[in-house]
Amino acid sequence: MSTDDDKRLAAEAAVQEVSDGMVVGLGTGSTAAFAIAALARRTAGGLDIRAVATSEATARAARAAGIPVIDFAACTSVDLAIDGADEIDARLWAIKGAGGAMLREKAVAAAARRFVVIADGTKRVDAIGAAKVPVEVLPFARGFVVAQLEALGAAVTVRPDYLTDNENLVADCRFRDLSDPRRLAVSIAAIPGVLGHGLFLDEVDAAYVASDGRVSKMERAVRIVGP
Repeated sequence: MSTDDDKRLAAEAAVQEVSDGMVVGLGTGSTAAFAIAALARRTAGGLDIRAVATSEATARAARAAGIPVIDFAACTSVDLAIDGADEIDARLWAIKGAGGAMLREKAVAAAARRFVVIADGTKRVDAIGAAKVPVEVLPFARGFVVAQLEALGAAVTVRPDYLTDNENLVADCRFRDLSDPRRLAVSIAAIPGVLGHGLFLDEVDAAYVASDGRVSKMERAVRIVGP
């Protein structure tokens, strides 16, 4: 089994949670693409849903696959959101945003009654922290924000020649110490000029993780509301 096979299996398992009449949030990235493909097969078979997309690329892919896409700006809630992760641990804490869509992904995840992560086994870790934490930055405040992130202990790289769909910068941050993600999330969010970050600590309700062709499911008993 390849990594792509495992991504596909995790996606197909998660898409089984989708039912008629739902508004479904679609994530961004290579794993989420498998969810779009699986969902397209179900809609072709008669499943009646609408989708909101976390990026322009996802919206284009979903429409091309025959999935009806609506504007998230007109939505007050989403029934189910499905997305990938760069890392996820047993606490269902995740790092997301390698594809640069973490701000929109977090907005959709927060609006979702249920948010499900799909991943291959390489993304399952004992504790998040090895992956870079992406931070969406207002271009006007670039220098100040980078300095503040460095003061928090990050080695910061601003993605060259890249803007998010919101026309903002992404600063990828490798932290020397990520032993207290909650405290770090609050500190990052408090920096003026930071618009969002890739620490997803309370949003994930469940995760489907596939390794060597076998899918396992992790479920959070209660979603915690917090920063």
